[in-house]
Amino acid sequence: MFHVATPNDIVSGRSTDVYFQRTVEVLKSAELEDVKVRAEFHVSSLPKDYKWAVFTGLKEVVEVLKSRRVTLYALPEGTVFYENDPVLVIEGPYLEFAVLETAVLGILRHYSSISTKAARVKKLVGDKTCLFFGARALHPAVQPMADRAAYIGGCDGVATVLGAEMMGIKPSGTMPHALMIIFRAVAGDHTLAWVWFDRAVSADVPRIVLADTFLDEREEAMLAAKLLGKRLYGVRLDTPGSRRGNMRRIAEEVRWTLDLHGYKHVKIFVSGGLDEPQIAALRDLADGFGVGTSIAFPPSVDLAMDIVEVEVNGRWVPITKRGKLPGFKQVYKCGVKHVVARWDEPAPCGEPLLIKWIEDGKVVREIPHEKEIREYVLSQLKELEL
Repeated sequence: MFHVATPNDIVSGRSTDVYFQRTVEVLKSAELEDVKVRAEFHVSSLPKDYKWAVFTGLKEVVEVLKSRRVTLYALPEGTVFYENDPVLVIEGPYLEFAVLETAVLGILRHYSSISTKAARVKKLVGDKTCLFFGARALHPAVQPMADRAAYIGGCDGVATVLGAEMMGIKPSGTMPHALMIIFRAVAGDHTLAWVWFDRAVSADVPRIVLADTFLDEREEAMLAAKLLGKRLYGVRLDTPGSRRGNMRRIAEEVRWTLDLHGYKHVKIFVSGGLDEPQIAALRDLADGFGVGTSIAFPPSVDLAMDIVEVEVNGRWVPITKRGKLPGFKQVYKCGVKHVVARWDEPAPCGEPLLIKWIEDGKVVREIPHEKEIREYVLSQLKELEL
């Protein structure tokens, strides 16, 4: 048995914190089961040194809420947001969604955290390639979700077959060390792995050789270039941490040697324990990056939910706990800045960002395809600084 929640567990509220179940019992006992509220999801603070985050996970939140008697307002999926921005509001009888708060927060926080980190990495990489290699750091039940979050956050591709298939894109990847080890043990020559890869794998897959298994990276890169010639698209450097040394110097040696011998067409891809500092140090030299754990386990974008209005005798009354701002609010995009204002006051500037996705349980707007969301994220990144 896998210890994972089924879709039915999630939408039925079984994945809730127990105190929400007890809250439901109390409100029913007090005959307050019909009280309507407006509940706001927002972030009070971003991770250290973060200036912005990317809102994702809306597609799955809509799936959770679409059968409930609620109205849902939210930023479009992929929208960049700032501290104190409301990102989503649920309006309706509180007991319709009380046991779903845990699930909704979990979806939004996990998604947005991964997407935000992916966007930061893509911002650093620029027009170079960034692939998400983080599946092996995660439980397989959530790999497709992480692939989607990383892709719409800006990564150019994902490695897992299922994650890519669910988004309608092709999976991306090269070859594992295991391939060379088997050829070395059985045939006595690990470079035969590259030859057989070239023979066996579909022609539309770029020939990117893992060039660091047994020999110096520069030497293995040259062996691959001589064996495959023009068919060699690139070499991947994935040196184990115990022998890493200075990765920039290693990449410089490989680039210099390939160019010296007429293999300027061969690209260099780097992977293995990469995070923002390593990427910044290599982005002018490498042609692509495989980034895994730092995206799969990013700093948390800590979203929270608070009731901000309660309907009393047919009138919405602003109310919330201390430290929060009561009242139903709208977020306006005013250039590169956001302005938060009361929902019922005239727009101070720009365009409103919180829009309706569900009305009384009925979905009224479709979530765009992942490719479209990713393009939306990339267009916003052009305006931002890290």
